[in-house]
Amino acid sequence: MNQKTMECQENKSRFDSAIHMIMSCGNHDGKRSVKLKGYSYIVIAACLWGILGPISRFAFEEGVSPLEVAFWRALLAWGCFGIHAVLIRQVRIARQDLATIPIFGITGVAMFYGFYQLAIQNGGAAMASVLLYTAPAWVAVMAAFLFQEKMTWKKGTALFLTLIGIVGVSLAAGDSQTQSNLTISASGILFGLLSGFCYSLYYIFGKHFSGRYSAPNLFLYILPIGALALFPFVSFAPKSGSAWISLLTLAVVSTYAAYYFYYLGLQHLEASRASITATLEPVVAAMVAFFWWKEYFGWTGYAGSLLILTAVIIMIADTGEKTDTALERNT
Repeated sequence: MNQKTMECQENKSRFDSAIHMIMSCGNHDGKRSVKLKGYSYIVIAACLWGILGPISRFAFEEGVSPLEVAFWRALLAWGCFGIHAVLIRQVRIARQDLATIPIFGITGVAMFYGFYQLAIQNGGAAMASVLLYTAPAWVAVMAAFLFQEKMTWKKGTALFLTLIGIVGVSLAAGDSQTQSNLTISASGILFGLLSGFCYSLYYIFGKHFSGRYSAPNLFLYILPIGALALFPFVSFAPKSGSAWISLLTLAVVSTYAAYYFYYLGLQHLEASRASITATLEPVVAAMVAFFWWKEYFGWTGYAGSLLILTAVIIMIADTGEKTDTALERNT
């Protein structure tokens, strides 16, 4: 092999190495860009969920009762999810699930949506959003009894922090500095905890339906069942154009669109990262409620809220990828 040939091979090797380095940098930047896009989608979803409470309060101001808000939210969102399910051609339910679907519709839509709206009315948008995030604690307790899942030290710590956080939020109910134009009541705290419990049931049903149905497929059935279950308890009031706009916003923006962006985010992020990022929701709810409705906690309320959100992050870190399967969002 002559010297000229050796020089050519050496130059080719250097060229290949340079190309490999360039491509590697490109792949690294590409992965970073994909993750950034995923985080952006989750943040958008969290913001859309975060405005749910403040917009619900606007509907209340327009004369719409909490249970009527829950009813229209379910019914109008059904149209969005129904169209989605038809477009992706996923509209069938297996015969063996026909008995379970109505139970999911009643607990996961009628009770969940209803209790959440009652929590907003009786405790404010910020408090309702914070207490919704007691759901992972409920999941840990139920999973230990129903599925014999191990109660790890992280789960135990998270449960303890959640309980202390609930006490902090409850003490805020008696704080004269807690809300400038809204009083947090014991019923508001109870409804908030019940909404968190109903939200946690998505874990139980998620276990049952896992891998067999898409979210639009399930919501095609559970949303009308939930709306039907709410119907006997609703007192329908005359509605202004502003009221209808708020109801449409809750259904299309804070329910369907929020779910859609969250789903897009999951295509680019691990479920645990997405779940942690979604805890931005109560922060957004608190900020919007403060500037729009002048809602604010006393120091015990904020301390309790921080403990509950810390418990959520600890729980997510412990369960990892299972968290999203347990609680695929549609609040």
